[in-house]
This record gives sequence, structure tokens and C-alpha cells, in this order.
Amino acid sequence: MKELLLNKIANKEIVVGVVGLGYVGLPLAVEKAKAGFQTIGFDVQNEKVDMINAGKNYIGDVVDDDLSDLVKNGMLSATTDFSFIKDVDFVAICVPTPLDTHQQPDISYVKASSEAISKHLRKGTMVVLESSTYPGTTEELVRPILEEGSGLVCGTDFYLGFSPERVDPGNAVYHTKNTPKVVGAIGKDATEVIAAMYRAVLDGDIHEVSSPAVAEMEKILENTYRNINIGLVNEICMLCEKMGISAWEVIDAAKTKPFGYQAFYPGPGLGGHCIPLDPYYLTWKAREYGFHTSMIENSMIINDKMPEYCVERCYKVLNKQKKAMSEAKILVLGVAYKNDIDDYRESPALKVIELLKAEDADVDFYDPYIPTYRYKGESYTGIKGIDPEVLQGYDLVVITTAHKSYDLEMIQKNSKAIFDTRNAMAFCKKKDNIELL
Repeated sequence: MKELLLNKIANKEIVVGVVGLGYVGLPLAVEKAKAGFQTIGFDVQNEKVDMINAGKNYIGDVVDDDLSDLVKNGMLSATTDFSFIKDVDFVAICVPTPLDTHQQPDISYVKASSEAISKHLRKGTMVVLESSTYPGTTEELVRPILEEGSGLVCGTDFYLGFSPERVDPGNAVYHTKNTPKVVGAIGKDATEVIAAMYRAVLDGDIHEVSSPAVAEMEKILENTYRNINIGLVNEICMLCEKMGISAWEVIDAAKTKPFGYQAFYPGPGLGGHCIPLDPYYLTWKAREYGFHTSMIENSMIINDKMPEYCVERCYKVLNKQKKAMSEAKILVLGVAYKNDIDDYRESPALKVIELLKAEDADVDFYDPYIPTYRYKGESYTGIKGIDPEVLQGYDLVVITTAHKSYDLEMIQKNSKAIFDTRNAMAFCKKKDNIELL
């Protein structure tokens, strides 16, 4: 099986399947197809499948023309029919791994996808889980499902591995094509073949590790590292405010050191699919071993309370105007979790808005990338634009996402008060109406 698959990879005879056509799956499917591999995308949402088959893009990191050309040339197609798994040689699972209402891992999408694949899995197929998850998922959950559903044996009839996604939406330098990839599979042959498949598609280095569990833990470490360091600067930020010191100036000074320090910045909380969630996966799994990840848990507590802290700061800004929070008109600028993207997954801005409304404030939002968002089962629509007249109608403007398209000079000039959680107004010389996180 190993030599057969290596030959098929070298000859571009592999048919690729990508399950889950979101921020991770669609860019991966496009890169596989661009590299000359026939690619089929699988998703349970008819809307996504129909858009792809019509050559219409909905992911910012995918080039519109790349997608439409691949569809026209017959290199990329999409379907909701998982029976087509029987036609593929390589399957990447790129489905969401959120938290449930109790902040515990929700692996239902991985389980459902594995079950759907198992019904049509054939001999000689490579299966790779890319979804971020706890160490042990590939071997303890996915493998038994695939073997039981297909009647095949892992390592003999099919190869199974884990290769964590490393997607950073909006990153102008690193994207799916050139970001290094980690691969860990069950058995040396599986690791070699799956790594060869990624090398045939991607420009970034492919780093092989000894098992799926190592690759799963590696992904958790990447994001927990950031969670902890952001928690540190958020706590420093809160202390600096009490001491009358600018945390931003402190960080700018610290990063002049050319070794031993990496700059992280405070903000209204954590957003995106990975950094706010992955540490919960690790702490949950650690309890199985009677181990408590105290440092990780403390950083999560700090980061999780930042939206509440930001609302407390809003109170102080309004108090300076002798304005009560109740019925104060507040405009929140930005609901995306980072600047210049349309992704609001786990965005702290949504929690800030919720908390402000809970205090009876009259809250609107504006985001040039996100006119409407859904949160806790409800839809919310922002205002259509901002200009001097619009801004002058608010008691407070809260910058929660520093989109580069904002006319910050106009915002600063026409706002009664600004609470800047992102240091977007750093360039302003006159900051009489600006309160910095």
C-alpha cells in the first residue's frame, strides 16, 4: 500500500476529499486542486456546496479567480453526498471543534464526520484529521469509528494521521500554501505517505512526529502559549491602569530587548476558533490523569473576564462626562475578532455588547466587514456607516477591532469620548477624548 500510494502521489493520481468547507477546509481544498489533484469538497450545508459549484468564494483567504477557475476546469467540486468518499484516496477532516455550554470539548462534528466517512471508506485510503482537538482524539475516537464502520484495519487497509491546521485569517504573509505543517500518523509508513502528500501540495516545511498524539499536543501548545502570554499582558494592563501607567508604553519599551522577550498585547478578550478554546481541551483531558493545569487555567480566567473589565472601564469613561451607563448611547466599532477580516467566531466584542446592553445602555455596532452577526441564536444588524453626524450622536465610542479602513482622525475629531481597547489611536497627538485600555 505504501509504495502504491507514493507512486500515485508522484503521478498526481490521488483524488482528494476535504470534509468541512470552512476557514480551514476550503483553502486546503483549493491548494490541493491547484497542485494538480482532483479534489472533492464535502459539507452538510447546501449553501456552501452550491456556492462552490457555482465558482463563488466565501472565504477571505481564498482568491476568487482561483476558486472559479478550478471549478470551471473540473479540478474542484463539492457535494453533500458522502458516498463519494469511495472515490477518494486522501481525506482531510476539517470540521469545527467548539466548546459546549459547560466549556467542555464538543467533538460531535468530528464523530459525525468519521461515521459518515467510515460507511464508504475503501482500502488504500489516507485519512487525516486537521481539526484542533485534545491529545488522543485520532487514536481513541476516530480510529475505532473508521474501523468499525468500514470493517477495515488501520495501518493495514488504510492510513490514519493528524496534521493540525495553522490558519491565521487575514495574514498577509503566511497562509495555507507556505505555512509549515506538522504530521503525526499511526505507524511509520502512514507518516511517510501522508507527509509526502502534503509535500506535493504545500511549500512550507513538513515536520514529521512520532504519533498523532504528539501532533495534537503540539497544536494545543501553540495556542496555549499565546493564551498564557496574552493573559499575562492583560493582567499587567489592569495593574498599570490602577498605577496610572500606560501598559502599551511599557510593552513598547520591553520589546526593544533583542532577545528573551516577545511582545504580546492586551485587548478586550480572545477571539477566533483556536486560542480561546484549545486550552479548555487540554485542561479537560488533563483531568483524566488527575493533573490540574493551574497556569493555563489562571490565564483563561484573566482573558475570559476582559469583556467585563472593559465594561467597567466604560463606566469610568462615562462618569467623567457625568453620564450614566443606563440609556447611554454607545457605538461599538468592530465585531470581528481581529482586524481586516469578516470572522467573528468567539469575538470578545460580542460579549462586550451583551454586557453593555445588560447595563441598559443603548448599543449599536459598526463593522465594515460584518453587517450582521448571530449570537446565542439571535441575529443583530449594525448601522450602515459612520460619519461626523452619526458619531456626534453617541456618548461613547468603543473600539473593539482596529480595522485599517476606519478613518480614525474623523472618528477622534467627532466623538465625545472614545474607549480604545486596541491602541488604534496611538498616532493621535491630542488625546483629550481618548481613554486607552
